[in-house]
Amino acid sequence: MRISELSKLTGASIRSLRYYEAKGLIATQREENGYRVFNQMVVERVKTIQFYLSLGFTTEQIESFLNCVMKNQESQCDDLLPLYTEKLQEIEKQMEMLQLLQANLKDRISYIEEQRRQGLPVGLPTK
Repeated sequence: MRISELSKLTGASIRSLRYYEAKGLIATQREENGYRVFNQMVVERVKTIQFYLSLGFTTEQIESFLNCVMKNQESQCDDLLPLYTEKLQEIEKQMEMLQLLQANLKDRISYIEEQRRQGLPVGLPTK
């Protein structure tokens, strides 16, 4: 199948498919005219790549375990659980940072609203 058909079957953009190919995540053959030709098995591979991208993994991380998950069940890939754990810790740290930013912004909004209610000038906080 050609790249446009693979794009339609997977929902991945042609640009993404070219990127996956460049990264070595999917294989292709070339016709004499230079067109890419993919076999039917690539459809499932692309869908698997998209799934792991949706979990926040990079293409480099996906490359490290993709062949294993394509051949085995996820639970059979020893390298995957530590990556999941690391990704979860990363997300939890990001959430903590976002909660801190949220609290700081709420405090700042409250400060400005109070200053305005009192008719006082609003300036940057002093330390």
